[in-house]
Amino acid sequence: MDPEYKAQLEEALSLAKENNIMLKTLKRSLLWSRAWHVLYWVIIIGSTVGAYYYIQPYLEKLIGVYSGAQQNLDSVNSILNSFKK
Repeated sequence: MDPEYKAQLEEALSLAKENNIMLKTLKRSLLWSRAWHVLYWVIIIGSTVGAYYYIQPYLEKLIGVYSGAQQNLDSVNSILNSFKK
């Protein structure tokens, strides 16, 4: 085997090993990035659902008060309309 050819082959092998290490690092980095991204969205969606679950009774009371006030205004309007006739 020619010494120059052997040196080129060893250099190609070392570059291939170096590239393999870099690719493994990139793959690991991508995996962790995806995991953190999924965890981020789970926390965002989970906190939104949790906040809704926590606030839901208050919202139902507020909607009840609003619909009661609307019924009272409708009855007042009907009484005023009966006086206008």
